[in-house]
Order: sequence, then C-alpha cells, then structure tokens
Amino acid sequence: MVSVAIPVFNGGGALEQTLAAIRGQVLDPPASMELIVCDSGSRDGSVGLSRAYGAEVVEIPVEQFSHGDTRNLLIRRAQGEYIAFLTQDAVPADHHWLSRLLDGFALAPDVALVYGPYRPRDDATPMVARELTEWFRSFAPDGAPRIDRLAACERAIPATVLDGIRGYFTDANGCIARAAWEAVQFRPIPYAEDRALALDMLRAGYAKVYLPDAPVIHSHDYSMIGWLRRSFDEARAVRDVYGVVEPADIRRNALNLWGKVGADLRWARAHDGGSPLPALIARSLAHHLLRTAGALLGSRASALPRPVVRTLSLERRGG
Repeated sequence: MVSVAIPVFNGGGALEQTLAAIRGQVLDPPASMELIVCDSGSRDGSVGLSRAYGAEVVEIPVEQFSHGDTRNLLIRRAQGEYIAFLTQDAVPADHHWLSRLLDGFALAPDVALVYGPYRPRDDATPMVARELTEWFRSFAPDGAPRIDRLAACERAIPATVLDGIRGYFTDANGCIARAAWEAVQFRPIPYAEDRALALDMLRAGYAKVYLPDAPVIHSHDYSMIGWLRRSFDEARAVRDVYGVVEPADIRRNALNLWGKVGADLRWARAHDGGSPLPALIARSLAHHLLRTAGALLGSRASALPRPVVRTLSLERRGG
C-alpha cells in the first residue's frame, strides 16, 4: 500500500482539484492507495469534501497544528510503506505522478526521500513563473533523475554547506519511505520541516532523489506586503535550519536585484509578450525589493522584538 497525506485548513476549490487528481492516479504496477487528511479546524466544508473523495480524516484543533508534528501524525496514522505528501493546493500534473515518485525508490537501496518539481499555475506572474521554472530546472538540467547523498566523511559538515539544491526536499510534492522515517522523523518545528528532514536524512546516511517528470501544479501569488512577509518566514526558517544569514551588502543586493528584474523581462518577452514594459519593470522591481527586504529581516529575526516579528511573519509566528 501507498498513502497520500495532506494537511488541510480551509482548502476550498484548490483542495477539490488536488483530491480529484489524486483519485485519478494510475499505479503501475497496481497497488492499494490510501488517502489521509489531517484537518486543523476548517470551516469551509473541507472535512466533508475530503471524506467524499474517500479520505480518512484526522481532525485536530487549529492550535495543535505544526508543520513538523502534524506530518509525523499523518505518517503514524497512515498504513503505507511509502507516504506521499502534498499540500492542499498542490495538484498532481498527470495521472502518473504517484507512480513516478514511487519509481524513485528503485534507483538505489538507500533512498529515503523522493520529490518532484512545481509547475506554476497559468495565472502566475512572470516573476513567480520564472523563479519556479528556473529553480527546479537547475536541479537536473539534462532532465535525468538526480540522486544526492553524503559520504560517511561528509556527514558532520556544517549545515550551511547543504543550503541549496543538495540539501533540498519539499513535502508539497514528496514521498517518504516509512522505514527511513521510523529512524529519522520530522523535527517538531513550525516551518521548513521538509528542509530539516532532508538534512537529517542525509546525515543519517540516506539518499534522496529528485524526479523532474513527477511535477505538481503549485504556485502562490501574494500581495506585495505578502511577499515581504513570506520571504521573512522563509529566511527565518533557513536561518534556523542551516544557520544562513542573508548578507547585508548593498552593492551585492543591488546587483542581484538588477539581475532578477532583467531575467523577468526576458522571461516575459518569451512567454507573455503582451505585458506593458514599464508596468512589468515596476512590478518586478517591487516584488524583488520586498523579497530582499523580507529575507534580510527574516534571517535576523532573533534580534528583533517579538511584536515586530509577529507583525512581519505571514504565519503570525512571534516566537
């Protein structure tokens, strides 16, 4: 048996797309598939919708939700030898998504984690579409599966070295071998639990696999302030897991900003020729400026007053 597990809170229409895509999966060779949802206090009918698609639903109070602990709970309640994780708005791109993820475990006997890319939604902004596409393309430029592991002599290297592709994993589109999870579980942390799991699995001697042909449709567009707050949370989590602090170098950040705006313009010309150039430049500049500011502040969250941290956090985390 394989389990598909999803943490849910007010999933709305996106959740129904995800559930329908899961139920449309074709497993080769055939296998039993279990769908399990952990709902943390939805008020929009997500519980009933999940059950209508045949999911076992575990209900917890919203204050008990934690990205790490809740996923550990889902695995404990699941029956599968492998547990594939999605978020409520990550939609498998085709009927073979799950089968391809499972194929990744056959690439080597020490594989504990298998994951795939995100594809941007049709309405994603050029900034989001470019960033997602280029980020995941950099994992496997030749389109072949990528296997990462640490040699025994590398397992004590500083966490900062593994910030990036080599230490990356996502549980918005990833699968975990139960046998490995029994040895190395999610940390009970509020954010970046998947990155921390990858780090811990690699240090424990396991391998992880990236499969470019197992995508989900998954992207977010926030308000401008929303992007600042999202970047704040991301940088804060990266600091907590890897110890990485964004450099406050004005020249370096200005050059990075210039390069990203230029890349967005080239992307838009190739994929969205109808966008007015001045408006796109302004949107791109504001987007990356606020993301840079969020990252600089987030990686220094421990030095900020708790009320300021709570205000800047998209998830309202003040601790």
